[in-house]
Amino acid sequence: MDIYKKEIDGGKAFDWGRTSEDYAKYRDIYPPVFFEKVAERGLCVKGQKVLDLGTGTGVLPRNMYRFGAEWTGSDISANQISQAKILAEREGKRIDFIVSAAEDIDFPDGYFDVITACQCFFYFDYDVVVPKLAKLLKKGGKLVILFMAWLPAEDKIAGESERLVLKYNPCWTGAGYVRKPMFIPSIADRYFRTVTNEEYDLMVPFTRESWNGRMKACRGIGASLSDEEIEAWEGEHMQMLERIAPEEFEVLHFASMAVLEKK
Repeated sequence: MDIYKKEIDGGKAFDWGRTSEDYAKYRDIYPPVFFEKVAERGLCVKGQKVLDLGTGTGVLPRNMYRFGAEWTGSDISANQISQAKILAEREGKRIDFIVSAAEDIDFPDGYFDVITACQCFFYFDYDVVVPKLAKLLKKGGKLVILFMAWLPAEDKIAGESERLVLKYNPCWTGAGYVRKPMFIPSIADRYFRTVTNEEYDLMVPFTRESWNGRMKACRGIGASLSDEEIEAWEGEHMQMLERIAPEEFEVLHFASMAVLEKK
């Protein structure tokens, strides 16, 4: 399903479903600390019902399954949900997955203890989604917004990879990320209060193949370019990695987590 948002890539269409197989193989990259920081705050743990918005291939519920929460993952892409179901079944994890845009989620009021949104909150229509999430949460329920991005100005491999993405997709607005506070839309103040806003650096390990796959599965390449463009980009990217990167390496990332409590 094509997604358009004028603030993203100049309104150029992208479809995560086009890159679902690569997404399933290469985008499950978050180190354990990324999930542990959530659980340490008593969130997404046993006894809680959790809704994961924009779940993709179920990265968050699959990795946090061990903490005991009852998970539902939703995503606008049927292909992403298909991959999520395959991976969860393969891992022996009982997770409910549904195909739905965040704006169309339909559950009874007060149904969830926690709602998570990892790497996706900026895609939503805040005026529709924020009040809906407040209704779906129990009194005192938490909205957890998570994000992780490489730092291209400080990491050579990330920076060179970004330049190559921009060569093939100059409209891509995912480049040039720097450390900054988590963006919380102003409408959230009507329904939530911020209780946690944490930021930290972390190193993420890759091989040439897995970094190529991770970059290929980004919005600027696999989700938006033609097959011919993707093939050309991939060939050039692998050649670049052979020149500048060892077979195994780490990429500097910045992570952030905001926890909002329903008023």
